[in-house]
Amino acid sequence: MGHFLSTETAAALARLTELDANAAAPPLERMRAIRAVLHHLDADPAALASVRDALSDGAGWPEIADAAGLKPTAAKWRWQGTDSDIAARLDAGRKRSARPSSVPTDLPGHSVAEAAGLLGVSVQAVYLQVSRGKLVSRTVELADGRSYKRVILPGDALPSTTESAETDPEKPTP
Repeated sequence: MGHFLSTETAAALARLTELDANAAAPPLERMRAIRAVLHHLDADPAALASVRDALSDGAGWPEIADAAGLKPTAAKWRWQGTDSDIAARLDAGRKRSARPSSVPTDLPGHSVAEAAGLLGVSVQAVYLQVSRGKLVSRTVELADGRSYKRVILPGDALPSTTESAETDPEKPTP
């Protein structure tokens, strides 16, 4: 088959064409074939080779982006640089996308916004009270590198001990 697609991409395209010609093709097989073609086309070295050929022929990033249906910045992010530059960017992107996007629910204390809502003050007022020592705050760092500022309100358990935030560690409790 063809002159520039990889063997895997050409095979996925042939399978989709075969299913397209069969009116009785099972719907889930059609979906799998469509997704396989998209996956293989997106990862096919032919795209990068086409971009590099276009650049050497004098095309600019706006033209390449238009041909790919992308914005110029996205096209550069995907294809600019050496193979190792591209691989490093893609790897970093995969690592970012693997991180959860939501804040864990099992963190100690309250977020600054939650504390402000509970106290009936602004977020800035919470930060001011923390800086003046009227409220206790901790920065919690997770294993994946994310960190969160947590506010311990009076009556909350401190994350490092079982004492409450209003207990003064300098004064022994009776």
